Amino acid sequence: MSDDEKIKLRYSPEESARLIKEEARRLGFSACGFAEAQALPPSVVGTYEKFLSEGRHGEMDYLERNRELRYSPAELLPGTRTVISVALNYYPRIKQPASAPQIAYYAYGKDYHKVVKRLLDKLLDYIRREICPSVSGRSFSDSAPIAERYWACRAGIGWVGRSGMLILPRGGTFFFLGELLVDIDLPPDTPMPSRCGACRNCIESCPTGAISEEGMDSRLCVSYLTIEHEGEIPPELVGKLGNRFYGCDSCQLCCPWNRYAHPSEVEAFVPREALFTFDKDDLASLDEEKYLHFFAGSPMKRAGLDGLRRNARALEQGDKKEDEQPTDEDG
Repeated sequence: MSDDEKIKLRYSPEESARLIKEEARRLGFSACGFAEAQALPPSVVGTYEKFLSEGRHGEMDYLERNRELRYSPAELLPGTRTVISVALNYYPRIKQPASAPQIAYYAYGKDYHKVVKRLLDKLLDYIRREICPSVSGRSFSDSAPIAERYWACRAGIGWVGRSGMLILPRGGTFFFLGELLVDIDLPPDTPMPSRCGACRNCIESCPTGAISEEGMDSRLCVSYLTIEHEGEIPPELVGKLGNRFYGCDSCQLCCPWNRYAHPSEVEAFVPREALFTFDKDDLASLDEEKYLHFFAGSPMKRAGLDGLRRNARALEQGDKKEDEQPTDEDG
């Protein structure tokens, strides 16, 4: 039996695509699109290689590994024909007090890797049950070397802004991305061109100047410094953290497309109540018990207790520097 005979759709490709998107919406995804699974074009590969060669990835050595997987989805799942790209809203219903040590919105709820992947696996089960019993598939959400934003663009979900964030029309940037690779042909969606125009809000709002027309320099990014960076935060950047304790949303909060952001309906992303009692007094006494009380089950395990203590020290140092600044009365 040939591969074409094995992989047979119960409906036309167009009807199959419609049903899959309908199921994706039922599962809670805000967007779902399809892209033909091809190797990344040389221009995209070249941009990524330049990013690495200039060291703008900082200490994230994992970005250098398995590049052949990143550049071709067929390396992740042999026989891949279509990349199904999805977006899941995480914009919070309620937010921390402005005076609290700030935590990026994405970390308010439960670990998104598991949430998105679980939903994608349900989507694959649906495809296998209703569309094509013999389909092979593999799901990802920030869990493998795959060019997530590139595929989301190719699948017509949105475009990449100057901040490097994917922007959804009528949605904004507060979305987790996920991919489902399948070995069936589905009609590709039309890629979406950038709608950023001359807007430079994200460049001008970045507290450390990490964003430029050339792209992102992770070594200056507050999210990188408070999550991925392993050492102490450089003294020259400590004073620029403000009260950002874990991650940073500055380049998103200033994006005009986020006027369309609306609260997520995903229960897993509803923040635990304890998060809203977390204040500066807790920074000085952050121990294992408090770490588990405030952050257990959240993506903040990425930094770990030691990383969060490091961040607390940096915020304390930043406060001292601010107190040492001369006032008009001193002059």
